[in-house]
Amino acid sequence: MTIMLNDVFPIKNVEDYKVHFAKWNQESQPLDVFTKDRQEWQGWQEYKLARDDFNRPLIFSLARFYHEPGTWLFGGVFKVLARHEDRYDVELTEVGAGFIGRLKLRSPYNSRLVRVKMEDQYEKFEVVEILREPYTGRQFPGYEDIDLSFEEIETIVRNTRPDWKAALESVKGIYLITDTLTGKRYVGSAYGESGIWSRWCSYASTGHGGNIELLALVTTPDLKYCRANFRFALLEHRSFRVEDKTIIAREGFWKQLLLTRGEQGFNRN
Repeated sequence: MTIMLNDVFPIKNVEDYKVHFAKWNQESQPLDVFTKDRQEWQGWQEYKLARDDFNRPLIFSLARFYHEPGTWLFGGVFKVLARHEDRYDVELTEVGAGFIGRLKLRSPYNSRLVRVKMEDQYEKFEVVEILREPYTGRQFPGYEDIDLSFEEIETIVRNTRPDWKAALESVKGIYLITDTLTGKRYVGSAYGESGIWSRWCSYASTGHGGNIELLALVTTPDLKYCRANFRFALLEHRSFRVEDKTIIAREGFWKQLLLTRGEQGFNRN
């Protein structure tokens, strides 16, 4: 039986709302922003275009759940306090507070406009599921299926997701970083204490993890370039019982195979 939004979240004054269908803005996925930093997420509601799109008292905010087509995560109801020439002042309300980060909705809406009237959408929202806990990032998919954006790495590290942490700190391994803008790649290895987890925590913090070639790309403290272009994958993982020299040898194998030394990649040796 299909459950609609109005079955679990009744709203009488729909004319007071605009829906914000937050989508990728060419730099960040709103879902990653929501899970990583709620203050930054609020900033997405405060951003003002040339048009006064949020011209009603309330904003029903949704982040595109980009892992599942047509699905959106509820990000709260914001009240518009003031309208300035270049921004809005908003505050999060208590409306639907228990659903924030938990309510996943499906909608047929697929227009380029992302700030629209609530009355045109409200009765079309279908409840996909209500999560037991607020969403804090993707579940660990298994070692063979890791393919993450830089922002997803940041989210997983900041929220210290227990499934990811337990899996990655228990293995040594070889990983791949791809710069999607240039196509250049970097192969690295992790065999110290806390394994892959510790190494990727370093990247989440600095953007470059101490690598000289990547350091040259991290020119701003906000790690803007990393968030826009870096992707992480795990090439192979090994038990901590495996000797470090084996990991180092496998790292060399992948560097040779993927041509990451010299002009074609970011590896110097």
